[in-house]
Amino acid sequence: MDWDDLRFFAELARTGSLSAAARTLRVDHSTVARRITSLEDALGIRLFDRLPRGYALTPEGEHVREQVERLEEDVFALQRAVQGRGPGLSGTVRVSAPPAFASLFLSPRLGLLRERHPDIALELSGTNISVSLTRREADIALRLARPEGSSLVTRKVATAGYGLFASRAYASGRDPETMDLLGYEESLEHVPQQQWLRHFAKGRPFVFRTSDLVGLNSAVRAGLGAAVLPFFIAGGDPELVCLLRDGVPPRDLWLVVHEDVRRSPRVRAVMDVLIEILGRERALLEGSAA
Repeated sequence: MDWDDLRFFAELARTGSLSAAARTLRVDHSTVARRITSLEDALGIRLFDRLPRGYALTPEGEHVREQVERLEEDVFALQRAVQGRGPGLSGTVRVSAPPAFASLFLSPRLGLLRERHPDIALELSGTNISVSLTRREADIALRLARPEGSSLVTRKVATAGYGLFASRAYASGRDPETMDLLGYEESLEHVPQQQWLRHFAKGRPFVFRTSDLVGLNSAVRAGLGAAVLPFFIAGGDPELVCLLRDGVPPRDLWLVVHEDVRRSPRVRAVMDVLIEILGRERALLEGSAA
């Protein structure tokens, strides 16, 4: 039996989808299917039922999943322990952050890390998915909601302010109460900014909806209407004007790390630089510089 097949099995068991498992494992979906077939042949049992909507574990597969999860936990714990005791300020540190924050705020400011620690390589993943620090999907996470978990160390590192923005050309001569509104798609109705905008709309329909904050900002700049945007994106844009900010809920930003790796010198170094960057840009983030 190829032990690497178990990694493919575990991911397919979690996702129930060849394509989703392939994305996480960064391989083609046919590779996942081939690995699963190889493992089933080696064990002499069927692990999954192939259904029209995905893969479902068989009773035998459930039993194997329990064993593999225990094995995974031991492996991840060993990796975290080794990293946490690793010497020196070199190696790779993986950081996960919300997509727009990663690309528009963090990336342009990470030269400070290169200046301070040229031997540390950074992998920055922009995602809204809550990555697992236990499974070492990232070393550090920046999140807009405080996570739960006894093994996680969390610290509030910033507050992101939001306002209702429109392009200067679109806003000229218009009352915010009658402007076309742009919002998030339905899957994000729970987001505080969307709830505020829904209340502000007073029944008016949205003329444009998206899950992408960068796309929302582009639509505002193009004059499609008004939208709630963070100040770290819109506050310094001369093409945009803030129409309202009172009452628009801010979001706290949390830095999260697993307790096993927080004393790793390279992880600690990256954490310190991130905290310094956020401190320097506090006025921009909160909107007090706008």
